[in-house]
Amino acid sequence: MVVTMRLVLLLSFLLAFRSGLSNSIFIPMDENQSNHLKAYGIAYWILRNNVEVDWLLNYRGGSFMCEYNPSIHNELVVRGVSFEVISSAQANQIITEISSPAVNYDIMRLEKYPKIAVYSPKTAQPWDDAVTLVLTYAEIPYTIIYDDEVLGGELPKFDWLHLHHEDFTGQYGKFYATFGNFPWYVEQQKEAEEMARKHGFYKVSQLKLAVAKKIKEFVAGGGFMFAMCSATDSYDIALAAEGLDICERMFDGDAADQDAQRKLNFENTFAFTDFKLVRDPYAYEFSDIDNQPQERGLRQDNDYFTLFEFSAKWDPIPSMLTQNHTKIVQGFFGQTTGFKKNLIKPDVVIMGENREIKETKYIHGVMGKGFWTFYGGHDPEDYQHQVGEEPTDLNQHPKSAGYRLILNNVLFPAAKKKKQKT
Repeated sequence: MVVTMRLVLLLSFLLAFRSGLSNSIFIPMDENQSNHLKAYGIAYWILRNNVEVDWLLNYRGGSFMCEYNPSIHNELVVRGVSFEVISSAQANQIITEISSPAVNYDIMRLEKYPKIAVYSPKTAQPWDDAVTLVLTYAEIPYTIIYDDEVLGGELPKFDWLHLHHEDFTGQYGKFYATFGNFPWYVEQQKEAEEMARKHGFYKVSQLKLAVAKKIKEFVAGGGFMFAMCSATDSYDIALAAEGLDICERMFDGDAADQDAQRKLNFENTFAFTDFKLVRDPYAYEFSDIDNQPQERGLRQDNDYFTLFEFSAKWDPIPSMLTQNHTKIVQGFFGQTTGFKKNLIKPDVVIMGENREIKETKYIHGVMGKGFWTFYGGHDPEDYQHQVGEEPTDLNQHPKSAGYRLILNNVLFPAAKKKKQKT
């Protein structure tokens, strides 16, 4: 017993001595990382504790490095994230290697944790949200906001805004044909109509347009907006249809403008142009932006998209947003699954696509002083998620490449400047 206690004390002393000689923590993000998703949460936690983090772009899958601190060491152990305690000489060697013009690496300094908002109804929904799932799993805090907060001018309190599975056109997701008589659909429509009246709008489509325009102001003023699934195309459609009625009678009580297609203003949109509306209220599509299943011709076993490799030194923003331990990512469905390449504006950066079917999955752009990212699909680890299904258990997918793309966007606003090369 005495020998055992002495051994424990000796090991503790050696660990403390080793840590004292070291001054950096290295968090690998290649295949050697046991939990990629929680590693992002650790980076966020470090920033919240007023310690800066270096994001090593393209280096071992987009690894992280920071100054050694015992509390960070302990947190990494508790959360089960792989890491190495390295000496100052080893850290400088990494920096020197990354600085070489012969390699496609760079260092982005993360300085301040972003304040995160998720645009979502406060009431329960019959579907989950991949972003809130991964934020919760990674232990990254967020605030749920909805129409009251957006129209009340609260967006400037946040740095990053997420939109998911929302219909900004006022057509309730075009679920009428399948779910029009379901209690959750009836309640959702009732709540939306009450919200519209509360804010002085006659129709839900008018309310959602006002919200979309507030979000556009937020981005133009320097905010970061990330959208998935139906929030991507329905958002741009709402902006293009400003002043028009594109909703049929079952959605807003009167007929749609039959000449609405010709009157669309594509200059208002973020990403898409020259698209055609799907006018049939019984069809489960908003427009021809989205590739429908019969058009895609893919199955789960051959549905993949490829991430582009950007120059870390010259294109740091798309480089940050595509950090991953693999360039080939499993595809997944959503109400909006992927975007037709020929309907994307020429100034939009395509970051992930399936070239065989000319479908883009992951795109990015600039609006004023801010940035936006659209990511097609609903849940990166549930190929064809159905309404009412149980949410994904991310404990089963700690190394998810698809979910990593979401978390790249979460950390993106924390990057303020490049670290000076030594």
